[in-house]
Amino acid sequence: MSKLILFLFTLLLFVCTGLSDSHAQIMNERYNKLAFQLSAGTQGVGGDFHFGVARQLSLRAGAAFIPVKANNVFTISGFQSTNNVSVKFSNIHLMADFAPFVKAQGFRLVAGAGYLYKATGGLEVIPTGTYNVGNYNLTPADLGKLNIDVSWKGVAPYLGIGLFKGIPKRRFNVNFDFGTYYMSQPRTRVVGTEMLADNYKLEPQFNSNLKNYRWMPVMQMNFNFRIR
Repeated sequence: MSKLILFLFTLLLFVCTGLSDSHAQIMNERYNKLAFQLSAGTQGVGGDFHFGVARQLSLRAGAAFIPVKANNVFTISGFQSTNNVSVKFSNIHLMADFAPFVKAQGFRLVAGAGYLYKATGGLEVIPTGTYNVGNYNLTPADLGKLNIDVSWKGVAPYLGIGLFKGIPKRRFNVNFDFGTYYMSQPRTRVVGTEMLADNYKLEPQFNSNLKNYRWMPVMQMNFNFRIR
């Protein structure tokens, strides 16, 4: 994780300072540009304020939200149950957009980080069938229910590219972002009731199985409105 953050910081430093002498004067020109961006994509919906710093460099700060809930998205063979799945990702972020080519500013390199103050996936399994075990009939109330929650909360570096200008030349434009967050290692919590209560012992195995699920891809469309 620390190596990745160091790499992103070095890249961002290069983006801001590693220009040829012929471009240095252009980069030092101050631009008093401001735009508001509405976005929709794999990280949900959100909004950013976009600040023009120089001809080829801009900064944006904003937030995004993705609440998703679904019922009975899968079945368990031989086990009658209902299930509820929820995904909640909310972040605040700060990004730097750099256009490396003076004559093609529609291509942007994007680096930054987000703080995922809510980044969870949840699964609830509720038995609905009755089962015969020996001389006993086990009802759904006897079996209980099972909840599995996974959290990626924390700071997540971001790296990606953008297509078309970040700040409109006139009043409005549409552009796209493609990249990924590198999230913290997920933490799992398993809570069961009644006969399913012992499933908390599965937490270490879940954590091991999910330890590499740390990449959150971003594909989004942005609607940009220039304020000044």
